[in-house]
Amino acid sequence: MNGIYLLRAVATCLALVGVLLRANCAGAEEPASRSNLEQRLAAYYALPKEFVEDSGNYRSPLSLAGGRRVQSASQWQHRRVEILASWHRRLGAWPPLLDKPTVERLQSLERDGYLQHQVRVQVSAAGQMVDGYILMPLGNGPFPAVLVPFYEPLTSIGEGKKGQGTHDYGLQLVRRGFVTLSIGTPGALESIGVDTRKALVDAGEKERRQPLTLLAYVAANCHTALAQMPEVDPQRIGIIGLSYGGKWSMFASCLHDKFACAVWSDPGIVFNEQNANVNYWEPWYLGYDAAVRRKPGIPSPDNPRTGLYKEMIDAGDDLVDLHALMAPRPVLVSGGTEDPPRNWRALQHLVEINRLLGYERRVAMTARSTHIPTAKALELELSFLEYWLKPE
Repeated sequence: MNGIYLLRAVATCLALVGVLLRANCAGAEEPASRSNLEQRLAAYYALPKEFVEDSGNYRSPLSLAGGRRVQSASQWQHRRVEILASWHRRLGAWPPLLDKPTVERLQSLERDGYLQHQVRVQVSAAGQMVDGYILMPLGNGPFPAVLVPFYEPLTSIGEGKKGQGTHDYGLQLVRRGFVTLSIGTPGALESIGVDTRKALVDAGEKERRQPLTLLAYVAANCHTALAQMPEVDPQRIGIIGLSYGGKWSMFASCLHDKFACAVWSDPGIVFNEQNANVNYWEPWYLGYDAAVRRKPGIPSPDNPRTGLYKEMIDAGDDLVDLHALMAPRPVLVSGGTEDPPRNWRALQHLVEINRLLGYERRVAMTARSTHIPTAKALELELSFLEYWLKPE
């Protein structure tokens, strides 16, 4: 009988050790298997039945002059060059990207299962810096990485007034084994009363470019800053953002093809003047006009469209050919109040391009009834990045 009691005591001790180990690792999420992630995401690559034969009134990026269409992958590469050049011409050409952006580490702390570095990242040749935080898992890399742009970086690392458990992407992802760089708008510090919108308008006027391309350029240089870190796998860097951060992520990932994949969380992926929050007409997005300063708000006869937004509406253009630049890289549109399921009509064109290139299941879309991600929506966003960025 003494032997039996001894075995029971040993078993009890082992169980207690297991509990303690799990408690000590509470800062890290248990990794999901690749097959589980694939099953979790499978339904969201499927086009809803009501849109199977409805791709909207959007002009196909595969359409060429004279009614011809792109018929092959090689033809698409030529067409892609044309589309990218067109967008840079519309938005304002980028200066050369930085070869080695400076990353200044201001303060470092060890958190529960990761390191937190407060940083300033160089984002222009003139020395402009953007404030942010790098969160880095403990252990040996290289790790996959994700750039998280937002109004300010504290929300993204779980230290802002809002966003905890809904869009604190930097924090959520480091717990899953990613290096994350969370940044805010250059020149805008909302915590001390400098409005993001004013900072973007001022930057647009100074640079004579649409503000969204300035943000995309910042993100591209932040990608390089991440890629040069020895702890980061340079081939596995993604980007994610909500709302304003979603617009920033969309333009950045489309215009800079070194982002391996992207999550655009409810940015409004196409123009919609029925929704005041899909506000590409504003001067801090695509409505910058050197000759006219319009009032904020939905365009009207008394407050007409301006800038590139006006030019595109007048020409019957939208953002579908911008989306096309993502192919064949994976993208998830995490849809809410600004991106309802009907926006699948626009995404069908991207699906068609991926299919031409020989790829399926590269475009996904989820739906929720809120703008801020629900727990389910957040889990799908994070799962998408895990599936596409973590090694098999």
